[in-house]
Amino acid sequence: MKFYNTMSRKKEEFTNPKSIPIKMYVCGPTVYNHAHIGNHRTYINQDILRRFLKFYGYQIKEVMNVTDIEDKIIRDSIAQGIKYTELTDKYEKIFLENLADLNIEPVEVMPHPTDPEVIAKMIEIISDLIDKGCAYKSEDGSVYFSINKFKTYGKLSGLDKRTVMSGARVSQDEYDKENAQDFAIWKAEKTGEPSWPAPFGNGRPGWHIECTAMSIMNLGETIDIHGGGIDLVFPHHENEIALSEAYTGKQFVKLWFHGEFLMVNGQKMSKSLKNIYSLDDIKEKYAASAMDFRMLCLNSYYREKLNFTDDSIIQAKNTLSNIKDFIIRLKEINKDTSAHQAEVDEAIELAEKNFKSSLSDDLNMPKALASIFGFIKIMNKFITQGISKVEAKEAINFMLDCDKVLGLELDKVGVTIVNEEVQSLLLLRETARTANNWDESDRLRNQIVSLGYEVEDTTEGQKIKGI
Repeated sequence: MKFYNTMSRKKEEFTNPKSIPIKMYVCGPTVYNHAHIGNHRTYINQDILRRFLKFYGYQIKEVMNVTDIEDKIIRDSIAQGIKYTELTDKYEKIFLENLADLNIEPVEVMPHPTDPEVIAKMIEIISDLIDKGCAYKSEDGSVYFSINKFKTYGKLSGLDKRTVMSGARVSQDEYDKENAQDFAIWKAEKTGEPSWPAPFGNGRPGWHIECTAMSIMNLGETIDIHGGGIDLVFPHHENEIALSEAYTGKQFVKLWFHGEFLMVNGQKMSKSLKNIYSLDDIKEKYAASAMDFRMLCLNSYYREKLNFTDDSIIQAKNTLSNIKDFIIRLKEINKDTSAHQAEVDEAIELAEKNFKSSLSDDLNMPKALASIFGFIKIMNKFITQGISKVEAKEAINFMLDCDKVLGLELDKVGVTIVNEEVQSLLLLRETARTANNWDESDRLRNQIVSLGYEVEDTTEGQKIKGI
């Protein structure tokens, strides 16, 4: 299998042995507000990678940090007049609920920068960097990393060395490429801000040193895969490389895995455009579930921009509904014999081959999904002609096998069970349809819908499912 490496700017063969767990790190949320759907696309991308590697028999040890001390957290907690921990506790809880709704697998380790052992590790790393001359204390008491002491600074982002402002300093955690300069790794104590004691002066960590420490602590000095959104390549991941490799003298990451932006109606999400959506926002605005949004993300290649529009989320919702309807249709089959065993086996074999080969080529999910949609089209033809429950079960098992990677919770799809009232309405509606009494048929349909069910008229009769 091959994956694109941001560092080398090409696809590379993945050659890790299956006997050793793959060490993965993904930059988690800064919990000062709701994560937006662009953030969630990143975590879905990482989850697909994780699931696919497990699908192929790899063991995983993954770390996702939860940033609970950072510039925006302090800014917003002060503005709201609350302790910073009240803010972070609230939004971390919401974030974890979002992950569960999106069926994103829990990672093995989820550390926080304010954990005492993480603070201690950051102080240890900073002290070492000061001793090596790679970091220095400024006149205000903060500690900065000297980028001109790290000769390969800019190798991940392709930063032009001429844009590096050697000796100039930037204290904020996020900044643009043209402002590349020495960055704060320990910020001097300020009134009203949380701080910790350190031999180089009381203060708090900068964002970049946090991930460096948490990665080294939990995964060692060199890790296999580091993931995140493309927006983190610079400055965050560039600075992580500098800090880690200056500290250990070893390669920090073997494979850099970055997903592209999620756009909204062709524009980047921003407060000024009022187009920043949370998961709750799309549930409310489009009556779309978290799984509908996951389906939308699966329909795109992770290294290409995803344009979120009204039509795209509705289409994703319909696509997932069609997949579930296919599963239900298979589960309703109870015939014992058919003449399609060879064709069904051939369809499964071809779809499975194409599904795996597509994902092995840098997680080409649209192509992998195309193999599934092609399989559904062929199987629907066979179902109409008549297949056995054994063949139907084989098709279901194939779909559930694929879902180990897709994560669409297809194992939860079942035949809708209705109560006696709905059964009675269905019988009355069938009588009305037989008599061509379409007004009465529509009235009964609306009554069934009001009870929480949808009715579909097919050549095989009425099909019902919960709304």
